[in-house]
Amino acid sequence: MELILLKDVENLGYKHDTVTVKNGYGRNYLIPFGFGIIANKTNKDKLGTILEKIAAEENAKLDLYKEMAGKLAGNTLKIPAKSGTSGKIFGSVTNIQISRALNEQLGIEVERKKITFPDISTIGTYKATIYFHPEVVGEIDFELIVD
Repeated sequence: MELILLKDVENLGYKHDTVTVKNGYGRNYLIPFGFGIIANKTNKDKLGTILEKIAAEENAKLDLYKEMAGKLAGNTLKIPAKSGTSGKIFGSVTNIQISRALNEQLGIEVERKKITFPDISTIGTYKATIYFHPEVVGEIDFELIVD
């Protein structure tokens, strides 16, 4: 069964993605709970117009994204983390923590799913990549400090 997702579904896809799922999963869970609709011709046409509208809005925000990416240059975020004596951190660092730090320290709001970074296991300085827009990608350094 082919569905268009109306919301982000973990381990399946993001909003407005077209996915193929088993009939029972779509019919008994995704559709009744409002996570998706059947991907027929009418709904695909509606999705096309919605995606065009979203793309136009994103292109209108392009200058704002460039300005936000410019603010990242030369800044380093400080993110507290608990660690052992060897510098190995307990738990993990998530893109939610980086998003919060960006908002608190630089006043920049970024969706967590637009932030990527390498796996981290020790205290130190790392780089995160932020995908504001397909044409605007920024990088920021962040430092894990002992909490």
